[in-house]
Amino acid sequence: MTTATPLVIIKADGASEYFDPERLVTSLKRSGASGHVADRIADTITNTVAPGSSSKEIYTRAFALLRKEARPVAARYALRRALLELGPTGHPFEDFISHLYSAEGWQVETRKMIKGKCVTHEVDFYASHPEQNMFIASELKYHNDPGYKTDLKVALYVKSRFDDIFNCDTEARSCPIDRGLLVTNTKFTSEAIAYAECSGVELLGWGYPANNNLFTHMSRAKVYPITTLTGFSRSEKRMLIERGVIAVDQALKDRNLLDPLHLSAARTDEILIEAEGLLDLPHVNHETSL
Repeated sequence: MTTATPLVIIKADGASEYFDPERLVTSLKRSGASGHVADRIADTITNTVAPGSSSKEIYTRAFALLRKEARPVAARYALRRALLELGPTGHPFEDFISHLYSAEGWQVETRKMIKGKCVTHEVDFYASHPEQNMFIASELKYHNDPGYKTDLKVALYVKSRFDDIFNCDTEARSCPIDRGLLVTNTKFTSEAIAYAECSGVELLGWGYPANNNLFTHMSRAKVYPITTLTGFSRSEKRMLIERGVIAVDQALKDRNLLDPLHLSAARTDEILIEAEGLLDLPHVNHETSL
């Protein structure tokens, strides 16, 4: 791969950083691209990127080049952006996280009322695992803005809610909760992470924890949002979400779920081939993204 004078680019949160071609190569490879393809795309972008470019512009260019090589790989490369397309409300994200945990063997309920010591709380996500005899509850924070980070005040709020639940009558098991999680589709601030690690709040988001983050969960379970597929238009994705189709594996299990889109047989086959290729990609431990 060729080298170039370091260039300053603008991240999604507005901060400046040097463009790192090796980081781009790593991200492409973890999406499933071969080393040769990743190096070639990174070379092309390194030789054409302008000072002051945004990380979004670089991502868009890399995605377009990768899509020409292999759509399933491009789909997984676009996974972070695909999560942003589940909005604008947080309910599809809640349903997707529930579907993800169900695929991992959990019995899941959404928007469940649980009594605490002082008040009753509605938790976004509640799950039990029969084999592990484990009960977890989660507060989900969904954001449409890739630059937005879940911050300290949210971690403090979630800690206080779960403390109230943990302090209820555990002997009577009126609140069977063993673990409380704060889940987001974006990133956490450094303060939120520091507080969570100190106070015992569990976090799950994009890039955190390093070896068991949201990308890792999706890659391991082979569960991806329906918005990941590159063959759909934005309006088609929205139509599917409104009908409760929020994950790629749902469409593969029942292609009739795509009927409301009135796609041609050839286009349906093309989309399902991309879906099969996406689910066939090997599991990776974590993702590095721009």
